[in-house]
Amino acid sequence: MEPVIVSLKGRDYTSLIHYQQHSWISDEPEELGGKDEGPAPAELLLSALGACTAITLRMYANRKAWEVDEITVKVYFSETAGKDKPYSEIQRIIEITGNLDEVNRQRLLQIANACPVHKILTGEIKVVSLISG
Repeated sequence: MEPVIVSLKGRDYTSLIHYQQHSWISDEPEELGGKDEGPAPAELLLSALGACTAITLRMYANRKAWEVDEITVKVYFSETAGKDKPYSEIQRIIEITGNLDEVNRQRLLQIANACPVHKILTGEIKVVSLISG
C-alpha cells in the first residue's frame, strides 16, 4: 500500500493530505488556533469509520440483492473518566431504510462490525514512528 502523505508548511495547522491522485485538507477549529479549513484529525478518523461501515453494508446488501434504499452512519466520539482509567468511546448509529426484516437488520449489524476500519480500531494497534531528514 502506498503511504498517505501529510504536509504542513508555515506556522498554521492546515495540513495537506495526499494519497495517490486524491488530495484533501485537515485543520483545527479557530478556537484551537486553526483556520477551520477542513475537518480536524479526529473527525477524519470518525469519517473513515462511518464511510467504511456504509460501504461495507452497501456491498453486502448488493450481494444479497436486499432492498436497501439508504444507509446513514452517524459516528460520535467521547472521552470518559472510567473507574480505573479514562477511556475513549466511539458510538456508531446506523440508519438503514429499505425493505428489511429484523433478521436482515441484525445480520447487517454483524457485517458493520466486520468492516476493515472497525477491525483496525478494535484490534491491537502498534504505531511505529521514525524521524528522517
